[in-house]
Amino acid sequence: MDAFYASIEQRDRPELRGKPVVVGGKGARGVVSAASYEARKFGIHSAMPSAQALKLCPRLIFLSGRMSVYSAESKRIFEIFRRFTPAVEGLSLDEAFLDMTGTERLHGPVAEAGERLRKEIREGTGLAASVGIAPIKMVAKIASDSAKPDGLLEIRPGEVQTFLDPLPVGRIWGVGPVARERLARIGIETIGDLARAEDQRLEAVLGDWGLRVARLARGIDVREVEAYRDAVSMSEENTFGRDIADMRTLEAAILTHSESVARRLRRSESKARTVVLKVKLGRRVASGPRGYPLLTRRETLTEPTDDGGEIAASARLLLGRTELREPVRLIGVGVTNLISRPEQLSLFDKGSGREKRSRLNEALDRLTDKYGKTVVRRAGQSDVERMAPALGIKRGEDEPDR
Repeated sequence: MDAFYASIEQRDRPELRGKPVVVGGKGARGVVSAASYEARKFGIHSAMPSAQALKLCPRLIFLSGRMSVYSAESKRIFEIFRRFTPAVEGLSLDEAFLDMTGTERLHGPVAEAGERLRKEIREGTGLAASVGIAPIKMVAKIASDSAKPDGLLEIRPGEVQTFLDPLPVGRIWGVGPVARERLARIGIETIGDLARAEDQRLEAVLGDWGLRVARLARGIDVREVEAYRDAVSMSEENTFGRDIADMRTLEAAILTHSESVARRLRRSESKARTVVLKVKLGRRVASGPRGYPLLTRRETLTEPTDDGGEIAASARLLLGRTELREPVRLIGVGVTNLISRPEQLSLFDKGSGREKRSRLNEALDRLTDKYGKTVVRRAGQSDVERMAPALGIKRGEDEPDR
């Protein structure tokens, strides 16, 4: 989708059309989640700090975002995707891979199907989509970016290397600033340079990962569209508007995140064996968004859980063991090692505190479904600050924001 969040706002508010619009947080630590094409003319893009965006365009219009609306529109769009193929792999709320292999008899040549898909999205939602077509996933993604705004680009099998060669090496998945710098030191600037480089040379600079990236540069990508991929983790995090040293504030945010993660686990009928705490310190040690020290701690539970209280208790213990000596910029709680939730409690749980908590959680879920997330909360929870709306698909997060 093209400038998804911003395009929805311009569609719903005609007075914003033709103006530079950004959806994101406007505060000192705010981040751009989506920028209209009018804003992009000033060099503004997603993930840019809001303060920098305002310097580029002082008349920029900031909107905090409406996640319930964006989520609802995403579901409508994914329903349109599935009219064309059942093999749909969602990357985020506004982006997906569709495997169209074998659909030619039904939909005709794939380029015609792509144009029809764009038309149905436009007619069904009033929004623009760009389509990239290629024999492998990475090239299809790059082609869709190259087709923006509101276009379609097909790269046929014999055209892949010619298309890739002149592009900057940073267009490959996972090649960030550090990898680009290392490659530039040995004279590799474009994808073509990377494709022609000797494996031993790349391995010396980037290790085994360098060999995998080189295969992508050569148009070799064996990854298939994973339509039914299971979640391997769930997490919630927030960046504070100012650095926080107060433990009570940090623990309140941990509890809020833990309850959100637990609710998503129950909706997905899953339980987690491992709790992960993520802490980003407020002290900048390098330039760029990764310039703050990041600490992660994890603990494997004796029994899997979908209870927010248990997750929070584990995360608080991890925070205590971290022995923080400086304020915190970001805090997050996650779970991994997920398993399918059993249909019933074991005999040893009957009459236990865990059984009571399970019944309580079921009651809280019913209230949340009917009245929203904030109707009933555990004592000690807090409202967490969000510097920008998220783009990622959150497994189990089906209820609208209220």
